[in-house]
Amino acid sequence: MKTSHIIGIVVIAIAISMIIVAAGDASQYVSFDEAFAKAENGNSQKVHVVGKLKKDSNGKYTGMEYRPHIDPNLFKFILVDNKGNAVKVTYHSPKPNDFERAEQVVVVGKAQGNEFVASKILMKCPSKYEDGKVETIEAESKKKI
Repeated sequence: MKTSHIIGIVVIAIAISMIIVAAGDASQYVSFDEAFAKAENGNSQKVHVVGKLKKDSNGKYTGMEYRPHIDPNLFKFILVDNKGNAVKVTYHSPKPNDFERAEQVVVVGKAQGNEFVASKILMKCPSKYEDGKVETIEAESKKKI
């Protein structure tokens, strides 16, 4: 067998293994109900949940807990998914900048107990530079789950 054939086979094998790893790491968009059902069934795969921050009748955010003087790497908030389920989300990193500006929030992580532990937060915020445009901001947790 020629050296060029061996190199070609190795390159193809590396490409296939990269595709398999990427596909195995991909998570899916679900509701909180589905995320908790997956956790109860022993599925440890990360999922995406889309929602909005919980507000009271006056339009103020409720359930947000961030005390940087006590623990700067602990941020908790309540997210209401697209089906109306409100769940407490724990994020083991500082609160992302402009978090309150987010029109929509996507949390990536796993359901644990009665809360959702996020490893990544994606926020869709109105652009401060152009009217009508939406800006996506991503924050990743320092703690691996």
